[in-house]
Amino acid sequence: MDDQTFRTAMGKFATGVTVVTTELNGEVQGMTANAFMSVSLEPKLILISVANKAKMNESIRNSGVFAVSLLANDQEEMSMYFAGQIKEKRDIAFKSFNAMPVIDGALANITCDVHNSHVEGDHTLYIGKVRDISISDEGKPLTYFSGRYYEIC
Repeated sequence: MDDQTFRTAMGKFATGVTVVTTELNGEVQGMTANAFMSVSLEPKLILISVANKAKMNESIRNSGVFAVSLLANDQEEMSMYFAGQIKEKRDIAFKSFNAMPVIDGALANITCDVHNSHVEGDHTLYIGKVRDISISDEGKPLTYFSGRYYEIC
């Protein structure tokens, strides 16, 4: 099978949308990711997948920490910006949670220490040991399916 067939098939799995952030040497970096999942309750672990060639990969590896913001349905533009679909530079007002940059207004923010990492193919899988979580009581999730954003009714 070719790459496009594989991507099309993977796009048939509906997901939520996250922005992964880290800070290294005073510089905040973020990337949109839908490759996110919970791994374990004891200890509390989550997983993200980052392209090996992404600048974020080196930043997480060097900082040893990352945060995940679960985006709300009114944050599509934020997702597009951190996915590189919006090209003009913007000043993002990150909220600080556990001294880590997170997206304000997200449904949940999760801060993690890198617990482990595994290089698999062209991506690195980061297992994060959860430090803390903040949860919003309002909003619906931003979802992504077959290359488009959707709103859950």
